Amino acid sequence: MTHADGNADRSLPPTMQPRRGFVGLVAGGISVVLGLLPAGLGTAFFLDPILRKRDTAGGATGESGDDPTAAGFIRLNLNFASLPADGAPVAAKVVADKVDAWNRFQNVEIGTIWVRRIGDEQVQVFNATCPHLGCAVDYRAGRNDFFCPCHTSSFALDGARTNQIPPRGMDKLDVKLDSATGAMWVKYQNFRAGTPEQIPVA
Repeated sequence: MTHADGNADRSLPPTMQPRRGFVGLVAGGISVVLGLLPAGLGTAFFLDPILRKRDTAGGATGESGDDPTAAGFIRLNLNFASLPADGAPVAAKVVADKVDAWNRFQNVEIGTIWVRRIGDEQVQVFNATCPHLGCAVDYRAGRNDFFCPCHTSSFALDGARTNQIPPRGMDKLDVKLDSATGAMWVKYQNFRAGTPEQIPVA
């Protein structure tokens, strides 16, 4: 600072010097806030998928007291009591939240399954996609079997193939049943078509 600048500062009225310090503090505070705001927003954006996943994972428990959703199971909008007692299968849509990179889409239909009751305390679930070439498997009430209209693949109610067209039986899915409430959870999974082995695909 030059001698002239020093004289200029000393020449300010006494009331101007505190005001100048106050303006400097305000400007510094605004700078700090403007610097922290983007950092805070970036942190919230980064943590949002993790926090949402933790929120949606809780809530439902199976008969063993564990959390089926934490193990990748999806609760069905279907109750065990609504299934036909004769074992006739019922088609159901599997709805779940879908995550694509940082985007989360809620209540998206991710697949179709066949659900059938076995006795008073068991349930069986199959992926509705044909293991032959990936068409949709239908249920024929008249013949009481599963049938794929694309290439005439057919399956028994237990999922076993009844002709040689499909390379394997229908793809069975893991299911959890709460016998107290009748609530059901399924571990939905797609499998590679056209192979004798049941190979999971993403």
